[in-house]
Amino acid sequence: MNRNINTTVQSDYRPIDGDDEESTPLLGPMRGGNASLKSSVFNLINAIMGSGILGLSFAMASTGIVGFSILLLVVASLAAYSIHLLLTLCDQTGVTSYEDLGGRAFGRFGKILVACAILIQNIGAMSSYMFILKSEFPAAISGFLSPDHERGEWYEDGTILVILVTVCVVLPLAILPKIGFLGYTSSLAFFFMFFFTVVIVIKKWSIPCPLPVNGTLSLYELPSNVSECTPKLFVFNSKGAYAVPTMAFSFLCHTAILPIYCELQRPNKKRMQYVVNVSISLSFVLYFISALFGYLTFFDKVDSELLLGYDTYLPRDILVMLVRLAILLAVLLTVPLIHFPARKAVQMLVMGNRPFSWFSHSLTTLLLLTIVLLLAIFVPDIRNVFGVIGSTTSTCLLFVFPGLFSLRMRSDPLLSLPAIGAVCLVVTGVLVGLLSLSIIVVFWAQNS
Repeated sequence: MNRNINTTVQSDYRPIDGDDEESTPLLGPMRGGNASLKSSVFNLINAIMGSGILGLSFAMASTGIVGFSILLLVVASLAAYSIHLLLTLCDQTGVTSYEDLGGRAFGRFGKILVACAILIQNIGAMSSYMFILKSEFPAAISGFLSPDHERGEWYEDGTILVILVTVCVVLPLAILPKIGFLGYTSSLAFFFMFFFTVVIVIKKWSIPCPLPVNGTLSLYELPSNVSECTPKLFVFNSKGAYAVPTMAFSFLCHTAILPIYCELQRPNKKRMQYVVNVSISLSFVLYFISALFGYLTFFDKVDSELLLGYDTYLPRDILVMLVRLAILLAVLLTVPLIHFPARKAVQMLVMGNRPFSWFSHSLTTLLLLTIVLLLAIFVPDIRNVFGVIGSTTSTCLLFVFPGLFSLRMRSDPLLSLPAIGAVCLVVTGVLVGLLSLSIIVVFWAQNS
């Protein structure tokens, strides 16, 4: 086990006796920051929610309303429980980072493994988000222009746009030294997601059911199969396998948990658990409402990316165009938040626990953003490439690592309730990871 880590935290370690730890301040070198409960909630919601919200209506169509509700509730509960384990371990040991928890549990190998998983996962997520911005921003801007406007302008070039937003928006936010400063932009991103949900609810009554045969509302022709407007409570088919990973990763925020915890005012387990419970609850509500009304709008015809259906039946609708732009802006404002844990992982791997340096901080920021930009610009199948890596690193960070760390560092017997819960997390992570990998392999085989 890493001696540097042990000498730092050993004197602060204490076993779990009961609930009295919940009011104990965070131990270790980090004594908290200036982030309020409100800004911490917004930061965590921003870390949870992303472009994945567009695929949840398809997930509901693939599993049924009740089936989707059960699965989403189970995933949210497992995510909250795995975060609870991380916070408990932090409170036990005084460790203040995910990487150091890996070191505390499995020595230097565990620390490096967790840091690499965070780095790969977050670089993949940032690259995928940048790829989305490069692909969708030109179309979103063109939607507000006249249909006969002259094509080929610079603002319709995705590469130029993604470089501009990186330099003008992402870089200034990413270079901030503390994650708590992003609370204002995270609140704006939450507003964009809330706006998206409200528009999905409103537009439910703008598209008739059954859907027009020819795809336009102006020449509406009633289809013969009216039964397609009946919502299904349970659905069992092969598409359900695609829905499970979508929901499983919809609450992945674990790389940002401990940085947010460390910068919370008067940090203790009880206050941070409140932040987690509020953030997951609000995310669950927005997820469920948007998925439900998206499904009730298109039923079995819902696209894997929800907004594509509105482009078909409500072309150039001002609210739909605004909500597409809002989602892109929310994705853009999520990138600096994802960047923070990635930069911290790099600095921990390269420089260890050296004091803060603006030079190394800025250099690491520029290097990471350059790598992300190059991947988004020059790798055309970036989401497929990181789909394989993400399915493994995501399940490890969300399920496997918290369970393993808890089993490694707890003194409870193996048949105790906490130990059984940790085992369930590990098993769930392995099953979801294998399912995700299998789906990606099948998808590649079908495309080839």
